[in-house]
Amino acid sequence: VFTTIEKASAHLENGAKKVVITAPSADAPMYVCGVNLENYNPCDKVISNASCTTNCLAPLAKVIHDNFEIVEGLMTTVHATTATQKTVDGPSGKNWRDGRGAGQNIIPASTGAAKAVGKVIPSLNGKLTGMAFRVPTPNVSVVDLTCRLGKGASLDQIKAKVKEASEGALKGILGYTDEQVVSTDFVGDVRSSI
Repeated sequence: VFTTIEKASAHLENGAKKVVITAPSADAPMYVCGVNLENYNPCDKVISNASCTTNCLAPLAKVIHDNFEIVEGLMTTVHATTATQKTVDGPSGKNWRDGRGAGQNIIPASTGAAKAVGKVIPSLNGKLTGMAFRVPTPNVSVVDLTCRLGKGASLDQIKAKVKEASEGALKGILGYTDEQVVSTDFVGDVRSSI
């Protein structure tokens, strides 16, 4: 509802000192921790923190792109239920699938995360595309990134760079594990991406 500077500014007019839009915005400056936060201008009254999916995808894409150059990529998110989904089948004004019951279905959906990554990492603008599946879980989502690289790399080299970033510059934002975990193992985890 409040995803543009004009609409989000209504909060400023009613006493808020700053507004952070928690979705991609068409016109507000967009920031993702560990990716482009150094560009933050404290004078901006309205900013966007993109989306939860973008915050998961962007740190990973940054590490891979900085080390191996992403030429193009496809991201797929298997996304937990959101507040806008219906609990049982019902009418939907936008998209027929949006009216289907969240607890009974895997629902294909669109996502703006791939496009938003291009806004926070300009060298990836137009190089990523994506899709989403809404699944009947209450919390924790997954992003799968498949990409064509400009530089040759083995899986072990990519994993090593992700692990290195998770212990260094992106510690607390990007995590790394090779354990056999499931989604509920991450409930309460504050990192954006693991």
